[in-house]
Amino acid sequence: MGRPIQSAAKVSTPERILAAAEAEFAAVGYAPARLADIAARAGIRRPSLLYHFATKEVLYRAVVERAFDQLGVALLSAMQQGEGFEARLEAVIRGFAGFLDERPGLAPIIVRELIDDPEHGDDPSRRGGAHGQAILLERVVPLLSVVEDFVREQGGERLRPGLPIRAAVVQFAGDLLLRSAAGSLRAPLWGSQDHALTLARLLFLRD
Repeated sequence: MGRPIQSAAKVSTPERILAAAEAEFAAVGYAPARLADIAARAGIRRPSLLYHFATKEVLYRAVVERAFDQLGVALLSAMQQGEGFEARLEAVIRGFAGFLDERPGLAPIIVRELIDDPEHGDDPSRRGGAHGQAILLERVVPLLSVVEDFVREQGGERLRPGLPIRAAVVQFAGDLLLRSAAGSLRAPLWGSQDHALTLARLLFLRD
């Protein structure tokens, strides 16, 4: 169990619960997480948590949906920054990487959803959370399509010939997610410097 969310009086109770739940789910996963521990992180009691979120499944879904909604807002904002495609692509990459860095608990939750296997519903080690695949379809796929359309429509002749845009977006986003979720392994695996922009240029832009 972690420390209670700070400045509780300035944040609404549902927001405190969601922030606490995100931290707890990231730390231990969906199955082992306890509502009592999440409530303690939020500085409230378990009955108060259940007043706002009736079950752990409902709370988990709310955490994941909120994360994807906020990420979508951040990416749409980045797509309107700068002049020209390259500047906007760079803004999108910085926006996504920065979003993950600001919320280090988010990437582990998303990665768990990506590897969630409905065929192993009785195995907690293979279960990211209830209805994980449904959440991905509802939130990730539309957001992925928005980014794909942005690259295709604004990239034009600047794109590498024959680039499979959707696959490239998934590959690059997946790398940033894994890098963020790696925690203490980030520097040993990816190195001490951030090469995301260099890799993006090599992947997306023509020579």
